[in-house]
Amino acid sequence: MPGNERMFMINGAASCLEVQGGVDGPIVLLVGSSMLSWPNELCKRLVAGGRRVIRYDVRDTGRSESYPPGEPGYSLADLVDDAVGVLDATATERAHVVGMSTGGWIAQLLALGHPERVATLTLIASRPNAPGPVDDDLPEHDEALMEVIMNTPAPDWSDERAVVDYLVLQARTFAGAGAFDQASARAHAEAEVARTTDVQCATTNIAFADHGPRWRERLGEITAPTLVLHGEDDPFFPIGNGEALAAEIPDARLVRLGRAGHRLPAHAVPVVADELLAHTSD
Repeated sequence: MPGNERMFMINGAASCLEVQGGVDGPIVLLVGSSMLSWPNELCKRLVAGGRRVIRYDVRDTGRSESYPPGEPGYSLADLVDDAVGVLDATATERAHVVGMSTGGWIAQLLALGHPERVATLTLIASRPNAPGPVDDDLPEHDEALMEVIMNTPAPDWSDERAVVDYLVLQARTFAGAGAFDQASARAHAEAEVARTTDVQCATTNIAFADHGPRWRERLGEITAPTLVLHGEDDPFFPIGNGEALAAEIPDARLVRLGRAGHRLPAHAVPVVADELLAHTSD
């Protein structure tokens, strides 16, 4: 296991996390799916800017606890408790919390349920409601993306090359009309396969978890200063979702990421890093 990665038992589940940066800087907690959701270059820029960066594998991803396909042994509320557990395990009283995609749900609920632990909130490529039917005023998943997701046969999960090809196709689809680098996507997919206990579960199990009650109507209760970053070309959670988050969270600021889909392409990393350094400066 790489030197910065450590295993903890958090809420009865094995969790893999990584801490970078000095001990005295503002602490940034990155919540995605696996820790590889966050580009290394982004982490380097945050550390160079004086931040202490914590990222971790959410259950069913990376080296953290894995469950049978379609049978996640956790709820969304458990994943929120896990985020609190990561803060406790690293002796972090308060952190600047950054949630991306489904990690944005965890971050929103963390800010609502544990406001004393959240210094600031940043939501990247997220939306204000969980899997399932979207609210009438929010944009649906892009039809072309759903066509690929629903009609692409699953790979032989025991064939690493086939799994990598499948993940690259997913990455291409999630990029939408935004920038896409085939070589970078393949390198990322290979890294994910190399360190993930069960890639099938990592890509699907979150959809089967109990997501609990709606929380969109509670967004006005969030007190943490909030930044919303959203790709203009996001086909999975189209930008109307980011606009809704920014409109409904008090005093939130929306930054649109040009030529960016649902993940962070290389050209967006410096912009995101600069925005995060400015937002977490206090």
